[in-house]
Amino acid sequence: MALPPLVEPAAELTKEEVARYSRHLIIPDVGVDGQKRLKNAKVLVVGAGGLGSPALLYLAAAGVGTLGVVDFDVVDESNLQRQVIHGQSDVGKPKAESARDSVAEINPFVKVVLHQVHLNSENVLDIFRDYDLILDGTDNFATRYLVNDAAVLLGKPYVWGSIFRFEGQVSVFWEDAPDGQGLNYRDLYPEPPPPGMVPSCAEGGVLGVLCASIGSIMVTEAIKLLTGIGETLLGRLMVYDALEMSYRTIRIRKDPESVKITELIDYEAFCGVVSDDAQQAAAGNTITPLELKQKQDAGENFLLVDVREPHEFEIVRIPGSVLIPKDRILSGEAFADLPQDKQVVLHCKSGARSAEALAALHRAGFKDAVHVGGGVLAWAREVDPSLPVY
Repeated sequence: MALPPLVEPAAELTKEEVARYSRHLIIPDVGVDGQKRLKNAKVLVVGAGGLGSPALLYLAAAGVGTLGVVDFDVVDESNLQRQVIHGQSDVGKPKAESARDSVAEINPFVKVVLHQVHLNSENVLDIFRDYDLILDGTDNFATRYLVNDAAVLLGKPYVWGSIFRFEGQVSVFWEDAPDGQGLNYRDLYPEPPPPGMVPSCAEGGVLGVLCASIGSIMVTEAIKLLTGIGETLLGRLMVYDALEMSYRTIRIRKDPESVKITELIDYEAFCGVVSDDAQQAAAGNTITPLELKQKQDAGENFLLVDVREPHEFEIVRIPGSVLIPKDRILSGEAFADLPQDKQVVLHCKSGARSAEALAALHRAGFKDAVHVGGGVLAWAREVDPSLPVY
């Protein structure tokens, strides 16, 4: 059944607003009342990146009266392939400010509130408290669980979206839903995957236009929640496959073993960027790109191993490196290809995958193996700025 509208309608629409939103007003299910509710709504978008970009643009165009933006990052050229709220002239500019300026161009009647902070357990409740609805477009598990738990504690509904390569997922979570069928993200994913198991978009890539597909669905759900029309995705997970051009929905049920959320925790520790073994292996066995360059210039006898994937190796590589993907090292398949008579130096894109591979090498007896902190990105930044980055 449809849920009741989240917000009360605003007192009125101005003449200019009637003209702007006329195509909404003539839809019977939306009408003047629905548009007044949108005008009175306060929606917070977590992340002004791939999903946040189309979400913010369409929320603004739809006439949501107040939009909050949580983002502390700056616009990078690699963002422009998918983060359509930013342009070439915004490179180097804070994403939140770039998003605010784009929203102003779309709809000057929308108030934009910026939260240029790293969302964490200390500030999330204060930030969320003033909003009717949250849209979570983040790309890391720590923030997803943080958003979920904060929304549960405050009784807030939120729309969640996720993208990777050619596939996207969307659902609505609301522990205190008035229909008594409340769910939260932990009912779908009780625990995060092991560190390194699921690559991020920065590691695995994403088809740019997928962001528009999933972001627009997230906004559709937001509009339905705010105005009280239609059937939401509460209790359902929508999965979109762009290659097959298929949509399917999966029923989500309350996890009978779920633990009641009563407080916020350390989400970085809960999710873990790298495993404990990787952290221990990297401690005291990490060299900098400059130290690697010194080893090369001194003619030291070592093997430099790139543990990224073949398509990444084609984009950019450190001179003298050989490609052995991480999975071949973790499985032990590559051990026979590694020398016993000289040091092995590992690197990846940023250092996380090479740390995991380093732990596997240490367990296999390659005790003097080290890895390059910061990976090829740090090499391009500190040693050879002429190299492309991705």
